[in-house]
Amino acid sequence: MTLILHEHPLSSYCWKAKVALYETGLPFETRLVAPYDPASWEAHLARWPLGKMPVLEDTDRGQVIPETSVIIEYLQVFHAPSAGLIPSDPETALRVRMLDRVFDSYVMEPMSRVVAENFRGGEDPVGVAQADALLKKAYDYLEGELAGRTWAAGEAFTLADCAAAPALYYADKVLPFRAGHPTLGAYLDRLEARPSFARTLEEAQPVWHMFPGRKAA
Repeated sequence: MTLILHEHPLSSYCWKAKVALYETGLPFETRLVAPYDPASWEAHLARWPLGKMPVLEDTDRGQVIPETSVIIEYLQVFHAPSAGLIPSDPETALRVRMLDRVFDSYVMEPMSRVVAENFRGGEDPVGVAQADALLKKAYDYLEGELAGRTWAAGEAFTLADCAAAPALYYADKVLPFRAGHPTLGAYLDRLEARPSFARTLEEAQPVWHMFPGRKAA
């Protein structure tokens, strides 16, 4: 079996897929996608014309799988059925999928918008303010939703936690939340201590200086 994750070590969505891969214990290779290298980028577009990262290539099955949530479901269905990243209980599985969308759509996406504006020069203060407002709403919602749970959807580590780890880690760098959201802060502490995410963070350290963060006020 050969699984290849086409990724960039600073991409939050690539982190999400890597956490899942480390949780399953499946062997895999990583291949760098370099957007500013024409050959690398053209090869990536040949794999996935919409150009998003990561993309998982399963050479044994002849499959190329885009989109992180789908990649994680694919891994469980075809390679790691006992991983538990998607619970077998239907109600719990729905909660996991819902929280996965919350972390992706209401934490990861507005965080990425703030970072992108800094990268472009920070010329859209209205867009940044809207992103901040959405992040604050998400923080408040998650502070209540996660109360009393070890992991996002309960006592088991799931797809939702794979999404939460990079989303919250980066969001805390862009719009810190620990002081006003102790439940969310303690949850991020647990995520950072989880071996799968700790390993992902360690692998990003050589290029962490490239993270643009938020434009100074």
